[in-house]
Amino acid sequence: MASDRTANPAAPTEPPLRGKVVYIEDDETNVLLVRAMVARHPGVELLHAATGREGVLLVRREQPDFVLLDMNLPDISGLEVVRELNIEITSRGLKLNILTGDALTMDIIKAMSLGAYEYWLKPLTPQVFDDGLRRALTGRRPDPARRIAVR
Repeated sequence: MASDRTANPAAPTEPPLRGKVVYIEDDETNVLLVRAMVARHPGVELLHAATGREGVLLVRREQPDFVLLDMNLPDISGLEVVRELNIEITSRGLKLNILTGDALTMDIIKAMSLGAYEYWLKPLTPQVFDDGLRRALTGRRPDPARRIAVR
């Protein structure tokens, strides 16, 4: 009788991700896309803020492990959010990634110099998202060549 099992053992897999993520984004379509990508990781809780000021308050109240931030918000810029969260970034090692359609070199340089962990350009593939989420939630340092992810 033939066995239904394969001869090769299953490849080792990474442990499931766990953590709290705040996404600061005003475009509902982008929020839905990120929710769908996060939903593949049951141990990850996603919280959302639609404005920069609301996002800063949410981060300070909820103490997330990771923040995803759009640069173009209705009230304050993403760079201002990074500035306001600088204490959280430096004192407790908060990982904050920019997720935006803006590929302006000066914005990238400013965001990274203010403490952004990585800078991702939309549209983002699920693989880039998953890899970056895993780096942020496990504390792995990104490869310097990959700190800016392009489509």
